[in-house]
Amino acid sequence: MRHLTPALLLVASITSYAAAQPLSPRNASYTIAAKLDAAARTITGSEVIAWRNVTTRAAIDLQLHLYWNAWKHDRTTFMRERALGRAGSPESTAAGDRSRIDITSLRLTAPTRTDLTGSMHVIAPDDGNPDDETVVAVPLAEPVPPGAAATIELSWTAHVPRPVARTGVIGNYFFMAQWFPKLGVFQDEGWNCHQFHAATEFFSDYGVYDVSLTVPQGWIVGATGVERARQDNDGRTTTHRYYQEDVHDFAWTASPDYIERHARFEHPTLPPVDMRLLLQPEHSHQAERHFDATRTTLKYYGEWFGAYPYSHITIVDPAYQSGAGGMEYPTLFTAGTRWLAPSRVTTPEGVTVHEAGHQFWYGMVGNNEFEDAWMDEGFNTFATARAIAQVYDPNYLALRYFGGFIPWVVKDLVVRRETDGNRLSGYRHDAKSDAQSTPTYQYFPATGGSITYNKTALWLNTMERWLGWPVLQRTMSTHFARWKFKHPRPRDFFDVTTEVVGKDLSWFFDQVYRSSNVFDYGIQEFTSTRDRDHYRTTVVVRRFGEALFPVDLLVTFKNGEQVIEHWDGRDRWKLYTYERPSQAITAQVDPNRILLLDVNITNNSRTLEPRGPTAATKWSMKWMIWLQDCLLSWAFFV
Repeated sequence: MRHLTPALLLVASITSYAAAQPLSPRNASYTIAAKLDAAARTITGSEVIAWRNVTTRAAIDLQLHLYWNAWKHDRTTFMRERALGRAGSPESTAAGDRSRIDITSLRLTAPTRTDLTGSMHVIAPDDGNPDDETVVAVPLAEPVPPGAAATIELSWTAHVPRPVARTGVIGNYFFMAQWFPKLGVFQDEGWNCHQFHAATEFFSDYGVYDVSLTVPQGWIVGATGVERARQDNDGRTTTHRYYQEDVHDFAWTASPDYIERHARFEHPTLPPVDMRLLLQPEHSHQAERHFDATRTTLKYYGEWFGAYPYSHITIVDPAYQSGAGGMEYPTLFTAGTRWLAPSRVTTPEGVTVHEAGHQFWYGMVGNNEFEDAWMDEGFNTFATARAIAQVYDPNYLALRYFGGFIPWVVKDLVVRRETDGNRLSGYRHDAKSDAQSTPTYQYFPATGGSITYNKTALWLNTMERWLGWPVLQRTMSTHFARWKFKHPRPRDFFDVTTEVVGKDLSWFFDQVYRSSNVFDYGIQEFTSTRDRDHYRTTVVVRRFGEALFPVDLLVTFKNGEQVIEHWDGRDRWKLYTYERPSQAITAQVDPNRILLLDVNITNNSRTLEPRGPTAATKWSMKWMIWLQDCLLSWAFFV
């Protein structure tokens, strides 16, 4: 392949995809040529952005993300938030291990040729931090009116950091994410171009990516899209050209150590998908587990929500201590595993299903992750737990020792979808930290994940148990079909829910989305005493939390009789009394566990039958077995 300049590549890209039926608006397309100097840990790049204004207002400037400037020093917004959230710091603060990205030239080549390098300046639209350089603005001499297009050419250099925020280099393993200057999203309200925050991810427009990557010869490259050409160059380098239509980002990886494997997903009603796996050598025996988990995702997400539209997907097994695991990019994702991965424990299956699932909730439905991250992370957490339950149940808790190296599978503890899969414990701890309607980048950094991932999964699973899976499945598939390759906002999902369910559920969303109030129903009083020839039973059920939800009360009597009461849950408490020939033995609120958001299920039930001896026997036997195992283990070393 002869060397193509970015401008010529842009022409070739436009020609190649003009005849295809677009899946997306394709209003922000990138042609990039980048060269990696592995020894110096630098990237030199140039790019052409073909941008079209799809809004109703004129653009008077351009705004671009320079994400890698988030780790230049400790005064950036990312680093300040990271310290606030006690999430730690990069492994090294040495200057050579930091990162930066610098635009060396920027000009318009259409509609008129204009050099804009000198007018480019840093802005901090979120917090005014003068030390944050993750967003730059470029005033335009002539506005770009609605429907008009502009072509932007720029050159830049970047220094690759030690691993931080899912990107960087360790040894000869490079994983490059958010690595190039990228336009924000221009909307009717203006530019949506947030600074890089410690607890949020990204937002960008759909387009076509045509990217040429020059790396050391012999290195294996994985990237968004498919490889269209490869050329060996002088200087012991190879240029790999990757191409992908209808995506909103591009990530890549390079290393001489990958083991490459291939497999295929096939299904009677869904399109086939070629799967490419880049595996660390020490994990070569786990190839089929990665493929099987990816098939699980493509099958169930495809049946539930809609088909995966690309013909290929790349799975990356990240290097040890690279910090790149568990992250999603269009047509490519990173998984994560251990050398010792026992069966019936979902490593690597759990993270593989989740990140493959982001091809749907993130890749195709492109919500704003800076502001509404729950619309993909939360949806995907719910769907991940549901998919895993279809294939991998039962799976067990695994404890790890000796720095996480040695696993111990606890087969007495089954990992449950409703609790572990939906991450109930994290939500319970952080339930009041933020209302979900708060823009995600304004969440408290240390607890934002519980509101984004856990809370959403719990309220979606609550809807499933309350309304039924067929109703929720139709809701989510309708939302998916209507908003794929677009930028939905929360109101769009709520409107689809009202349409599909056939009734207004705003009272529910007012609480789970617009409020930080918690749900907590329980039994406050429970007595059943003899009164002549019968028993008088009283049950006081109480709403301990501020949030409201209808709950059932189940009272069971010694003769086997059961009474179910339906309470709207609005008052602070409600008294139920019964005159029965038999004594009551248990009272339970929400016996079918509909309300998975309840933060304290220990108060949901009471019993009048002593259970202490049974519990004591059970746990004393478990502790005796544990002690016996410990003594046998230590005896081995004597």
